[in-house]
Amino acid sequence: MVNYRYLGNSGLKITELTYGNWITHASQVENDQAKACVRAALDVGITSFDTADVYANTAAETVLGDALRGERRESLEIFTKVYWPTGPGGANDTGLSRKHIMESINGSLTRLKTDYVDLYQAHRYDYDTPLEETMSAFADIVHAGKAHYIGVSEWTADQIRAGAALAKELRIPFVSSQPQYSMLWRVIEDEVVPASKEVGVGQIVWSPVAQGILTGKYKPGQPAPAGSRATDEKSGARFIERFMKDDILTRVAGLQPIADELGLTMAQLAIAWVLQNDNVSAAIIGASRPEQIVDNAKASGVEIPAELMVRIDEVLGDIVERDPARTTEAGPLSR
Repeated sequence: MVNYRYLGNSGLKITELTYGNWITHASQVENDQAKACVRAALDVGITSFDTADVYANTAAETVLGDALRGERRESLEIFTKVYWPTGPGGANDTGLSRKHIMESINGSLTRLKTDYVDLYQAHRYDYDTPLEETMSAFADIVHAGKAHYIGVSEWTADQIRAGAALAKELRIPFVSSQPQYSMLWRVIEDEVVPASKEVGVGQIVWSPVAQGILTGKYKPGQPAPAGSRATDEKSGARFIERFMKDDILTRVAGLQPIADELGLTMAQLAIAWVLQNDNVSAAIIGASRPEQIVDNAKASGVEIPAELMVRIDEVLGDIVERDPARTTEAGPLSR
């Protein structure tokens, strides 16, 4: 069964593998299959579920709410996010203004069929709205009982510090950061992780297998397998482009002996690797088939010996992206 970890310095425990439905529910995967994946997650002990209002333009929240119907609410940890455009795309249908946040939380709760979410996250930083306005709105949501904790996604170290300072003044628990993080994408390590440790924030990382690159299924000099993410415009093909280079794929192939030595698949190795970081509270995993959940769950609790962590670094070498400035690429500087 999947292990639990504390989320940042809070008292909230979440499963170190969290089920996410970014590009699957109501998009790549039919509803019945999506529900089967959620059931598989529950069966292996995953109780933490991550979604966002923007996923499939709100439809992914609806699918997740339907899939979790009948489960004991107190036994689940449900996360959602706000920022990106939803609905018809009106002038106030995006961002972190008080108006959009207040309207978005009510919509999310209706779709998720719950009175509250355990974690409500700012899906990006909003440069067009004063941070004080955003955090005040979050505080009202927490104090109204509509969310228990507050988090962010793809914020810089300075933005996290500023948000945490306001959260402390407003007496609300600011506990999480949701960045991209994998063996290949380590831009949070030098600045975001130290800042997060300072203020008691834990990471809930997305794309631990680098959009599938670290599974080893993409081979240098060969076309992407039919039906894979790299060939499907609906399932994030543009996100994987940066990794579809022969020098990267060749280095990734060199990880196979390390996975074999540990008795892991390449995907399990990649997920276990991000969990070695003591500031990571959870890794988000998605799936289009239930068996993927069952397989990836075996990464929970794996400890990679220090010497193999060093070997991983040696195999990947200089293809690893570490520049902290690339965090700001994940969101627009203006909405």
